Amino acid sequence: MSARFVTLVAGIAFFFLALITQGFLPFFEPSARTARVTAVVRTDLGQLKWMLTQATAYTPLEQRGRDVYLREGCWYCHSQYVRPVTGETRRWGPVTEAGEYVYDVPHLFGTRRIGPDLMRVGLKFSNEWHFAHFWNPRMLSPDSIMAPYRGLFDTPAQAVAIVDDGAGNRTLEKTPLTERLFDFASKEHIRLTPNADGLLFVPTQARGKAPIILIPREEYKGSTVQIAAETPDLQALVAYVQKLGMNRGKWRDLFEPQSLEIMDVTLPRSEEWIAHGKEVYERRCLGCHGANGDGNGPAATFLYNQRPRDFTAAVFKFRLTKEPVPTDGDLLRTISRGVRGTAMPPWYDLPLNDRLAVIQYIKYVLAVDRSDPAKPYAFFAEEPPGPPLYIGKPPAPSQQLLDRGKEVWEQAKCWECHGKSGKGDGEKAAGLKDDLGFTMVPADLTSGQFKSGPAVEDIFRTVTTGLSGTPMPSYRDAFPDEDRWALAYYILALSAYKDPLTGQPLKIADTDRAALDDLNLKADTPENAYVPGQGSPQKAAALGTAGPTATKGE
Repeated sequence: MSARFVTLVAGIAFFFLALITQGFLPFFEPSARTARVTAVVRTDLGQLKWMLTQATAYTPLEQRGRDVYLREGCWYCHSQYVRPVTGETRRWGPVTEAGEYVYDVPHLFGTRRIGPDLMRVGLKFSNEWHFAHFWNPRMLSPDSIMAPYRGLFDTPAQAVAIVDDGAGNRTLEKTPLTERLFDFASKEHIRLTPNADGLLFVPTQARGKAPIILIPREEYKGSTVQIAAETPDLQALVAYVQKLGMNRGKWRDLFEPQSLEIMDVTLPRSEEWIAHGKEVYERRCLGCHGANGDGNGPAATFLYNQRPRDFTAAVFKFRLTKEPVPTDGDLLRTISRGVRGTAMPPWYDLPLNDRLAVIQYIKYVLAVDRSDPAKPYAFFAEEPPGPPLYIGKPPAPSQQLLDRGKEVWEQAKCWECHGKSGKGDGEKAAGLKDDLGFTMVPADLTSGQFKSGPAVEDIFRTVTTGLSGTPMPSYRDAFPDEDRWALAYYILALSAYKDPLTGQPLKIADTDRAALDDLNLKADTPENAYVPGQGSPQKAAALGTAGPTATKGE
């Protein structure tokens, strides 16, 4: 018997063995068909707790997106499986569970990882970030080897002229192309801004609205634009990507690497650090914030809901100082955590020295008013940040505190912008603009996507300092500390027991809701998740019932 024959037989045998063990046996193994997962929920009192729940199926839009994902070969490079090792759980998030794949046929575990693992990518980036990423990944990451997917966009060959609409606004010329994308007779407008190269992204929300070309700081000086419009396939693909990992609820709000809390950090000015910071900025930040830091990078046209920060004005939303100029600690916190719900991702996995260096570059090179070239005004040198404000220990949450928070909400007229229910649809919401003239969208507080952070201390900080450059004022002098704590807890409670992806209420029995609201209930890890109808795993064990890790037979 020749070695070649033995090798051939062995190869065929191993092929069928793999087919049986990986293709057929999983269908007969109950744990492969379970929908049970552990997920993080926010309670009525603002706490975050793990509980046992059920994964939800893909919506028709998400299923279409999954088909596009398969069709475009995204799974060739991206895996969808977080393994139980420290390097993975610190980078991506909690280990994947069997129930997360109950609606996946075929499974897309993947092993190559040429690109990042996507099992926890849901809501890490905004939809707008994904639009820019699919147009040209290297706008956001010059080192990316991912190819552009411009075939997912509607990209007419002909340019479109920018014209005056007769009412003092700039709009697009009426052509068969633009009339297919917009309704010029509509009284509802959508404001769009081209990037410096004349590329104009047109989102699905523009359909049926009249276009206004908003260029308040002459971000683009040309007379025509090239259109890249969102398509149904692109919308579906982004919806699918945002779904990935969201069966685990608000897990990111408990993700320790993204929870950096720091009041201040001081690094003396260093030309060497500034030079390194420039390299980091050009590799990581230029695509959105622009080469000059003016917030009009190549990807900025895709970010139509939340424009990138204009560093040249030295106006920063998130700080713990009375004065508008933030400390290095404020900037480090924002860079590390990112800004939830926007295209600003968390950079906690970037080396600390890189983050500190780019802060130096932003402070001493970009945050400079050069309107008078002979006398540039360096904000951080001329107006150094004051000492950080002190935030004490938050009071214990209670129903009485929430009731007071609701009263403060009414007194402060938060509802005028954020709406009566906190969905960002208040009577003044439509006309809000930031200091640069761009449309300002009030936060949907029911989504739980809090830009400054998910903890009550983060909400308290925002209420105390306001958000510089936006209509959101400071309430530091308007209300005492105890009222601002009450308001912060009330704002957190607006997203209690809501699906972070859809915003819809979770189906939780009243008895389980009451149990989860118990401040003494400890459910801080997936292994210690609350079991509906049974209590904590320890209580379930005492009763002789199955805990969250027992999935067989389900």
